[in-house]
Amino acid sequence: MRFALLVQADPTSSPAALSALRFAEAAVASEHAVSCVFFQGDGVQLGHAFRRPPKDEAQLPARWAAAAAQGAFPLYLCAASALRRGVLDAGEAMRQGLEAASLAPPFELAGLATFLSEAQSADRLLTFGVSL
Repeated sequence: MRFALLVQADPTSSPAALSALRFAEAAVASEHAVSCVFFQGDGVQLGHAFRRPPKDEAQLPARWAAAAAQGAFPLYLCAASALRRGVLDAGEAMRQGLEAASLAPPFELAGLATFLSEAQSADRLLTFGVSL
């Protein structure tokens, strides 16, 4: 079975990102596939290169990177949500006249159309952390 995951909550104030990560890890371990993970709204904070969780907390960015590498799935940040929160790739940073990008690898900026295309090819779409 193929799953597409949508994560919408800030990882510092909600367990949604950790729950989604555990689901993705379990799916890959059970020989299911994850077509993509799309972080939207406050969920894009996970891909901010300059945010560092304290050492005694779950290291979610590193764990997501490892899970994505193991399961061979992309980690997309909603481009509009990311730009609103100061998460920029190199191209966008240059367009904005900034010296540095703030997008952490292996996260990528993507539009909603990219996510919808990936979700359409999946058997199930799961949402974690509804943002109101």
